Amino acid sequence: MAKKASRKTIVKKLDTIFSIYIRRRYAKEDISTCFTCGKEDHWKSLQAGHFMSRKHYSTRWDEENVQVQCVGCNVYRYGEQYQFGLFLGKSCSDRLVFKSRQIQKFSDVELLEMIEYYKEKVNNI
Repeated sequence: MAKKASRKTIVKKLDTIFSIYIRRRYAKEDISTCFTCGKEDHWKSLQAGHFMSRKHYSTRWDEENVQVQCVGCNVYRYGEQYQFGLFLGKSCSDRLVFKSRQIQKFSDVELLEMIEYYKEKVNNI
C-alpha cells in the first residue's frame, strides 16, 4: 500500500506547479518579463514573487498576489513590495492586504485539487 503524502510534500508540489504556471502564463516563446523592473529572461531563470508573503496561506496561491520577478527584485530587493503594489493598483493591493490577514485553512484534498487544476493550466499553455 502506498504511503500517504505528508502535508509538507503536498504544499511543496503545489508551490512548484503554481510557480511554473505563474512564470509561464504570459511568456512569449518561453521569455517572461519581471513584473517590477521589466527585465526579460527565460521563464526558468525567473521566480514567482509574492506581494503579500507566502506565509499567508489565504494569498499564497492567489494569481494576482503572485507575479513573475527576477532574482534581483524578488530576493536582493526583498520583492520590491512598494513597486509591486503600485503596479497592482491601490484597490487590488488593498484587497490583497486585507485577504492576507484572513485565516485560511486548506484541507489536503483542496490542496491536491489545486495541484491538478494548475497542472491542467500549465498543460494548456
